[in-house]
Amino acid sequence: MQSDGRSESPAERADRNWNELLQELRVMQTGVQILTGFLLTLPFQARFAQLDDYQRTVYLVLVVTSVAATALIVAPVSVHRALFRKQMKRHIVTLGDALTRIALGVLALVMTGAALLVFDVVVGRTAGIVAGACVLVVLAIVWVVLPEVLRRRG
Repeated sequence: MQSDGRSESPAERADRNWNELLQELRVMQTGVQILTGFLLTLPFQARFAQLDDYQRTVYLVLVVTSVAATALIVAPVSVHRALFRKQMKRHIVTLGDALTRIALGVLALVMTGAALLVFDVVVGRTAGIVAGACVLVVLAIVWVVLPEVLRRRG
């Protein structure tokens, strides 16, 4: 019996962990797809030509960051395909977990930057910086601090 009260073999545990990871990746993928789609439509908007150099730079950094987040979210599936039937599920899950954690960090940067850019364009530079900072703080609290508090209590 495992320390968490489950009676499962290492292979069963790896399978369960892989399935849980896939569910998390599906949720993340939807968010990244929406953000990336939003970003990719911006250059085709009439107001895009009015962006200043700072806004264009932020936009381009966001496109690159969003593509990186997408690559990181898809990477565990690619690794699984490459190592399928090689009896490496535990290693695949461990690598998938690490890639997903990095992807969450990159996704937080994309969300922060998207809020910064939208507020910068609509309200002004100071509002953009404040909005971006607020988004980053909220994400840090709910994605890092809250889980850590729960982990310590458990």
